Amino acid sequence: MADEDLREVLTQAAAVLFDFDGPLCDVFAGLPAPQVAHDLMRQVVARDPSLGAKLADTEDPMEVLRVTYEFNPELGLQVERALTAAEIEAVAVAGEPTTGAVEALEAAQATGRKVAVVSNNSADCVRVFLNRHSMNDRVDEVVGRAANRPDLMKPHPHSLLRAAELLKVGPSECVLIGDSLTDIQAAHVARSTAIGYANKAHKREAFAKAGAEAVIEHMEAIADAMR
Repeated sequence: MADEDLREVLTQAAAVLFDFDGPLCDVFAGLPAPQVAHDLMRQVVARDPSLGAKLADTEDPMEVLRVTYEFNPELGLQVERALTAAEIEAVAVAGEPTTGAVEALEAAQATGRKVAVVSNNSADCVRVFLNRHSMNDRVDEVVGRAANRPDLMKPHPHSLLRAAELLKVGPSECVLIGDSLTDIQAAHVARSTAIGYANKAHKREAFAKAGAEAVIEHMEAIADAMR
């Protein structure tokens, strides 16, 4: 039944949208996210000590960006530049693409579907990684984190809607492959369908509860289903 669900979702899709961190790349494999978050927090607190308590418990660089922007937008601009630089540094040491990712991109392309990457990471780091691994020609569009607007990161549907616009398809013709609940939420708000990539055991149940139209544990399943 799970394989049938996956095939049905992909059959109906004119465009396949890939989240970046997880489905295509383990962004912080070589430069751990907690380290990046700590470095960003240190910069923030040096300029605005009042944010120290608000950031004390996070190991997520994106959350550091969100919180800083919320309480100090001017400082948020500096954090965004620093985060983008860290992401570019991270993808240079992130290793190879996720197993099955290249095959999934190739299968989408070979079966006439349009392809976009939609990410809360910066578009710059996505493009650096795609270029580094000769994947550019397998992706039609890249929609990364909106500049100066961390509020538009997923679960906001902005990146999906923008990708659909650039690909010239309706949002309902898109399927998003993502490895977080925010991906599933963003897809449904955009009226797209969602495939949850359960790269950790606990995610399968969480994605099912969130209403993902299909759930996979390996990216190879995408290419297999499309072929």
